Amino acid sequence: MTPIQYQECIEACIKCMNACNYSYVSSLKEYDLALLRDTIRMDRECADICGYAIQAMTRQSPFVAEICRLCAEICEACAEVCNRNVHIQCKNCIQACLDCAEACRQISEAVAVYA
Repeated sequence: MTPIQYQECIEACIKCMNACNYSYVSSLKEYDLALLRDTIRMDRECADICGYAIQAMTRQSPFVAEICRLCAEICEACAEVCNRNVHIQCKNCIQACLDCAEACRQISEAVAVYA
């Protein structure tokens, strides 16, 4: 993998991590936290795995393919949960999650080919 290929995925992970963190914090300020419980949990999970994927790519971990595959799965799950809500912070998170999932899948598949 070239640094440019990683860089595109890293940028997608950063955008997703930021969107999930914003959704997480904004959701905590909502009146009915019970309604947003799953969203809050998934936002946290997604932001954390994006951060870990960024670290794995920047240090060229031998587990990049697996980490990026897992990141893609969690991003897709987060987008699905956020899609159940009408809150603006949830809606803004969906596209960032889907973009990150796509970028991570591309990296995972490309790294697996070279392994």
